[in-house]
This record gives sequence, structure tokens and C-alpha cells, in this order.
Amino acid sequence: MFEREKRGERALLVLPYAGKLDGARRAQEFTELARSAGAEILASVTARVDAPNPKFYIGSGKADEIQAKVKELGADLVLVDHALTPVQERNLEKHFSARVIDRAALILDIFAQRAQSHEGKLEVELAQLKHMATRLVRGWTHLERQRGGSIGLRGPGETQLETDRRLLQKRVEQLQKRIDKVGVQRDQQRRARLRNTLPRVALVGYTNAGKSTLFNAVTRGSVYAADQLFATLDPTVRRLEGLESGPAVLADTVGFIRELPHDLVAAFRATLSEARDADLLLHVTDAADTERDVLIGVVNGVLDEIGAGEVPQLMVFNKIDLMDTPARIDRDAEGLPAGVWLSATSGDGLDLLRQAIGERLAGARVHAELRLPPRAGRLRARLIELGAVKAERYDEDGWRLDIDAPRGLLLPLAGDVRGDEARLFRAWLDAA
Repeated sequence: MFEREKRGERALLVLPYAGKLDGARRAQEFTELARSAGAEILASVTARVDAPNPKFYIGSGKADEIQAKVKELGADLVLVDHALTPVQERNLEKHFSARVIDRAALILDIFAQRAQSHEGKLEVELAQLKHMATRLVRGWTHLERQRGGSIGLRGPGETQLETDRRLLQKRVEQLQKRIDKVGVQRDQQRRARLRNTLPRVALVGYTNAGKSTLFNAVTRGSVYAADQLFATLDPTVRRLEGLESGPAVLADTVGFIRELPHDLVAAFRATLSEARDADLLLHVTDAADTERDVLIGVVNGVLDEIGAGEVPQLMVFNKIDLMDTPARIDRDAEGLPAGVWLSATSGDGLDLLRQAIGERLAGARVHAELRLPPRAGRLRARLIELGAVKAERYDEDGWRLDIDAPRGLLLPLAGDVRGDEARLFRAWLDAA
């Protein structure tokens, strides 16, 4: 059985596709992922997969072709642009006599390299261990060895595979407890932030859309920005001045990508709370990208998954310096800014962005008094839990709550409560 090597960065890329070969953008993206992980790319091989092979995912003939290519080039790593089952990954490794890493594991590796904060490192390690747990299926020869034979350890013993699984599960449980503890602290900080009068704006978008460059341009900051995928992972927060609505807080968040590993999305829910708790999202997209609409859909899908789908958005069409398009503001049917066309690199249109943010923030936060009858204790408790209650008083008619919170945070609550409470709350929110 093939024994995995511990290292190896000389990589051969395998690019599966179905039907007509039209995945040039995807192939380019996977190549950038591999480079971001530090791999030396020797060559790439396309593989048509109309019906996945249970053994290899790719066809057996293509597997033989890649095996010969690996031997010819001296590659010690094969990167596959698709999710592989543990069995497929193991079979390919034995066939190629080289390490095999699928798309999900490659993205996890990049996140592990780039995470800087304590919470971010915990979240990435948890996601990696959950992914690894599915791979402990006789993939390494040492996992078949039995313990036993020494004094006190004779008998059937425990296989190394079982030991590794048990230790891995223990580590997962430890990490989950630490992340839960950090999450409690983050919730407390979030409630304190929500009581702050400054509205919050978060940059979101597909990775490499220019978010960090835009962040630096509008805040005069110095966040690391590079032409590579996932250049920044941990959120950075700066004060944003020069808005008609007054100062705001702007947060730069991690970029999204298609087929982001589910465990990673789940683990990063806390880190991505900057987007979920924002008054306004600036959805940055590469205006010159031919697949712009597809990538916008990918980002919106991830936002729905982390609970930020209801937060108001302002589209930002970046990189107009690469196309013949002037800076401008697009408005919706109500006259509110819906999109801004600009170039973060040249600075063209940044003044329009500040104007649009100011207009959108004018109605993005709710400052109003909410009167609740004594029977509406459940709704009151939920509002306090969200950190939306700045002050409260009680008289013979019930509670009088001073609400100060993002409208996007309050909108989902209207669907959580029932009966008279729901009707009362919806009417108040529409009028606020």
C-alpha cells in the first residue's frame, strides 16, 4: 500500500469538466488557488467527466494517462479541481504514487496559511479536522498496525486507525468548546457595538474583486492587498469619514469563492458576523469580469448561508479602468442608490461611493420608541437578546423600548414572532 509523503509542492493540476469545455475561468481560478497555496505548477490535464467513476471520479483511461504524466514530470502532488470522496482520493493516490488533494482541501490549506487571529486559526483547524476525519480510511499504511505485543499491551489491542480517530474526535470537541467560548465573547462585543450610534458597513464580494484595495482607498488605510485569492482572511475595521449621514464604521471581510467547503462556511459564521450584523453591505464585484453575474450569485448564496441575505446591499462595480465605462450611480425605482461604478485603483468614482453610502445609511438604522403590551414579553426578550434595546421603561400600558439597531437585524425578527406580536412589530418597523 502507498505510504503518503509528508511534503511535496511540485504539482500537476487535474481539471475535470462535463460536456462542452467552457471552463476557462474556472481553470484559471484553480491555477491561482494552487499558486496561492505555494505549489509549483508543472502542467495541467483536462478530464471530461459526464458520469463520475466511483473508483477514481475520472475515467480509468484518463487515470492511466495522468499516472504516466506524474512519473514523467516527477510530480509529487496532484491537485484535482473537484470534491473527491475518501475512497476516490485513496485510490488515486495509490494509482499515482503521489499525494492527491481535492478542491476543498486546497482551499482549507490556503485558509490555514492566511488566518492571523486566534479565532480564525481555531475555525480553520476545526474545518480541517472535520475534513480529515472523513479521510481516515486506511489511507496510510501505519494506520493498519495493531498496538500490543509489549508488557501490558498484549492482546488484540487497538488499531492505529481507531486511535487516530479517537484522538481526532477529542481534538474536534476541544476546538468546538474553545470556539463556543470565543463566540460568547464575540456576542457580548456585538451587543456593545450595536449600542454604538455609528452605523456599520461591511465589504463583501468574490475573492480578488478588489475589496481590500477599495477599503484602503476609502479609509486611507493600509490593509494588505494583493492580486491573489484570499489575500486577507481576518476582518479589519476602520472609521469611514466624509459621509452626508455622518461617520460610519467600515469592515473588510474574507472574499468568497464558488464551492467553498461547507465545514469552512460553518466554522467562519462567527468571523463573517461582520457582514451579518452590518447596516449595509457593499457588494464589490469585478465589473470587467465576463462571469460577473455568476459570481454575484455565488456571493449572494454564501450570504444566505451565513444569515446575511436580508441585509441591505449596495452593489459596487469595481475596475472600470479596465473597460470603457464612466463612474456613475445607478438608482432603483424609489430613487435610492443601487449600484456605483468606480475604480479603486485610480480613485475614479470614490466620491460617488461616499455619496451613495450616505444616502443608503440615512434609512438603514432604526432609532425609534417601541411600545409593547405586557403580553409581548417574548418579543421584548428577543430584542434584548439582539442588543437592540438602548433603554426601557415600564408603565401601566406595558413596556416602552428605545430601539437603536440596524434595520437588517430587525427584519428577520418580524418572521420569528407570531400573532398580535408579529402584526404590531411589522407595523412599527414599516413606520420607523
